Amino acid sequence: MTHALTPPVPRRPRKRLAALLASAALLGGCASFTPDGGFAPVQQTAKDRLGKDLHWARSDADREAIDQRVRELLAGPLSADSAVQIALLNNRGLQAEYQELGMAEAELVQAGRLPNPGVAFARTKQGGEVELEWLLAINVARLIAIPLFMEVESRRFAHTQLRVSLQMATLAADTRKAYIRALAAEETVRYMRQVMQAAEASAELARRMQQVGNFNKLQRAREQGFYADAALNLARAEQAQRATRERLTRLLGLWGAQTQFSLPERLPDLPKSVVDLPDLERLALEQRLDVRAAKLAAEQTAKNLGLTRTTRFINVLEVGGIYNTYNDAPSQRGYEIAFELPLFDWGDARVAKAEAIYMQAVDRAAQTAIDARSQVREAYAGYRSAYDIARHQRDEIVPVRQRISEENLLRYNGMLIGVFELLADARAQIASVNGAIEALRDFWIAQADLDMALIGEPRLAVAAGPAATAEAGPAH
Repeated sequence: MTHALTPPVPRRPRKRLAALLASAALLGGCASFTPDGGFAPVQQTAKDRLGKDLHWARSDADREAIDQRVRELLAGPLSADSAVQIALLNNRGLQAEYQELGMAEAELVQAGRLPNPGVAFARTKQGGEVELEWLLAINVARLIAIPLFMEVESRRFAHTQLRVSLQMATLAADTRKAYIRALAAEETVRYMRQVMQAAEASAELARRMQQVGNFNKLQRAREQGFYADAALNLARAEQAQRATRERLTRLLGLWGAQTQFSLPERLPDLPKSVVDLPDLERLALEQRLDVRAAKLAAEQTAKNLGLTRTTRFINVLEVGGIYNTYNDAPSQRGYEIAFELPLFDWGDARVAKAEAIYMQAVDRAAQTAIDARSQVREAYAGYRSAYDIARHQRDEIVPVRQRISEENLLRYNGMLIGVFELLADARAQIASVNGAIEALRDFWIAQADLDMALIGEPRLAVAAGPAATAEAGPAH
């Protein structure tokens, strides 16, 4: 809908137009870019939920500050917290996600900007008569709708901030799990090399004993099979070590000489007790960002529906002032009004579509809450189970295998058993240690999954948010 204005106009319309433009200018003045581009809520989420710092590299100075911080963190053996901090600072994919904030803020600022006026000039000549026509057009509908558009874009901006916060938290969880897997793979390789050494010594001893006639072919083949299995398991462990380290490297955003970072020799110890969370589901519904994003998407879609109902009959409404001049006659003044008659399209189709989109957003929000409850229950059960398994491995299986090994060593020294029995027992003991390493690894991964389950899942936030808002947008 267009408001056409041509000077001069009658005095009363001029006052009304001035008041309208003044109010619109006041609203448009409220729309401006923030110094941080809407980054503060994401930073606060990282600080509150993860205890980590974020930095948006928007200039060369910002990038240099990040590089300096990364170099400091890489100076010594990498801890889990240091790995997460490096990823949150240095991962370029996360930096790309921050640009979504800039785009969303630009849409918000654009929604609050005054529309540019249009100026038209026409000169016609008929015989000796010359006619000049001036037209100044302003989109009055756009002026009136600025508060509505700004509210819609504000909700969209808030949803973007939540989604970026979820992506940030997901990267932190993925990095922590990748760190645990890489560290466990390093420790497993060290123990598998010990198994390999024991199997190699056993196979070599069996070969020599067969040569002197003290071993038959079956006994020699059995020891050779142990050696072949140990070699295969070591190769698999080394491949897993390389793969897990490379995944961690990618998440950290490292390249070149930075990829030579060092890791500790062993996993962190098992905690003395597990975390008790009696109100797990309530805590998840209060804290999860995807639940908040789903609610915000439903509210935004409801607002879009209200705007659709408001403007269903106002498709085209043009108000214009006319001012024509002639070289041989007095100037001509007047106004014109043009509007569309709703004879065929009453806007009910647009309203019905908006209502369907709103109900879709409501159902998605409800499903997000259901999924959130289930996910936290599953994550907490896995966390408790992993803790019990790791503790059983540490307190029962490994000590028993160690006592058996000590007893066998005494029996070997007393010449009650041979060297092959001693080597076989050593392989079994090392295998039990590897089982304890895997159980401890699974526990720390389960704890990372539980932490992420209390924050949210980006997949649910995306399903509940942009799909609904994008479809509801054209209904304006």
